[in-house]
Amino acid sequence: MSQKPAKPVKFLKAGKTAGGLLAALRARRVPLPGREASGGARGDTVVASYNIHKCVGTDKRFDPGRIMDVICEIDADIIALQEADQRFGERAGLLDLERLHRDCHLLSVPIAAFSPKGHGWHGNLLLVREGAVAKVSQLKLPGVEPRGALVVDLDLKHGPLRIIAAHFGLLRHSRSQQARAILAAIEEAEERPTLLIGDLNEWRIGKRSALSLLSPVFDHSISAVPSFPSRYPLLALDRVMGSPHTLVTHVEVHNSTLSRVASDHLPLKAHIDLQAALSTRKDLGEGAAPRTEAITTDTTGTILPV
Repeated sequence: MSQKPAKPVKFLKAGKTAGGLLAALRARRVPLPGREASGGARGDTVVASYNIHKCVGTDKRFDPGRIMDVICEIDADIIALQEADQRFGERAGLLDLERLHRDCHLLSVPIAAFSPKGHGWHGNLLLVREGAVAKVSQLKLPGVEPRGALVVDLDLKHGPLRIIAAHFGLLRHSRSQQARAILAAIEEAEERPTLLIGDLNEWRIGKRSALSLLSPVFDHSISAVPSFPSRYPLLALDRVMGSPHTLVTHVEVHNSTLSRVASDHLPLKAHIDLQAALSTRKDLGEGAAPRTEAITTDTTGTILPV
């Protein structure tokens, strides 16, 4: 029986995808354990982003307990998770939320999940140590793949903060659409310090990056710390981006023996100076949002009114 001729191999043209990847790799030649804004102050709140890869590690083993151990290691006040649910079927949540509260002192922000067993919105789950939930919005992001973002207004000890927890698409055109959708959502919302946190799937740098569309609002330069793949991080796919640009003071990967195997992404950890950002806003005559619901760390793990 005759064999079909093999398909010709297609090479990437220089200046397109390959060129962008090479630029990203060249930027990685100098080790970057973290990046810090000028001034050296770390701030008052710790936030993090972690794509948990549906709890499947680099050893191909499904192990939710290992992921939760890494989350406890990170020790963040706020952490946005991606791929926290099964993608198909019941889209059930993959983590033990009671254990996260008991061991890591973190509670999930309540949302309308796809199913009764689900935890996140398009896989996005936001965990908070303490504070008040003022408002939650669930955005459907444009693009070829089904993607979404959580927009959560929090009132914390140091002041009001908006978290946008997102997971952008694999295609550059989709990421550009999603970046514009995020900007549109912010434009319509009440003014407050804002963080865009998540796996934004963008490894290009400079003007060819879809994240350059966010530059007028968010500072994405400080958060460009390689986090993927976890065993040898080369690409800065995960980001914590602040608005105003002075909000994020330091960004680093959480690189431990466990985190290198628990997922194909390393967690990204950032320090923010919320009080300093609010001082800037006070100079402009802007106020804070009212409180509505509190996230507590009592033994019940419930949402209680303030």
